[in-house]
Amino acid sequence: MKKKDLRLYNVMFPVWMILWFPSWLWLLLIPANYLVDTLVLRWSLKGFADRGAFCKRHAWKICLAGFLSDFAGALLLFGVYAVSENPLSYAIAYAPFSHGLALLITVLSVALSGGCIYLLDEWLLKRAGLEQRLARHSALSLAVLTAPYLYFFPSGILYR
Repeated sequence: MKKKDLRLYNVMFPVWMILWFPSWLWLLLIPANYLVDTLVLRWSLKGFADRGAFCKRHAWKICLAGFLSDFAGALLLFGVYAVSENPLSYAIAYAPFSHGLALLITVLSVALSGGCIYLLDEWLLKRAGLEQRLARHSALSLAVLTAPYLYFFPSGILYR
């Protein structure tokens, strides 16, 4: 078979799945995620005396915890996508608002990621020396503001 005879048909991925394959997108995704996490961390530490230095030392850990947490939600989405029947799997991957169960699973995956962000960030921030009240407040801010809401994106509009 000649190289020019090889063709791929119907290669479509949901946006949330594309983000987990190594690609040039990571060159944008990682710095953008780090920037957002740093800004939210700085904002959530209002009133903390040394927040600039604290953020410089610990923002990369918060960013890494966010990626791990997002991966937990993506695993849930991918797992249900892989084992479900065609209408549900299509809705999960390409149109989560078109199917009630797909929307519920997407909400659960974002909540799972947000919960993991909260737990990991609270643990990291307490270990970094923040008092419990401030660590909880900051972790909650990070969980709510940096949860992977991209999972709701209807990828199907990209392939029309």
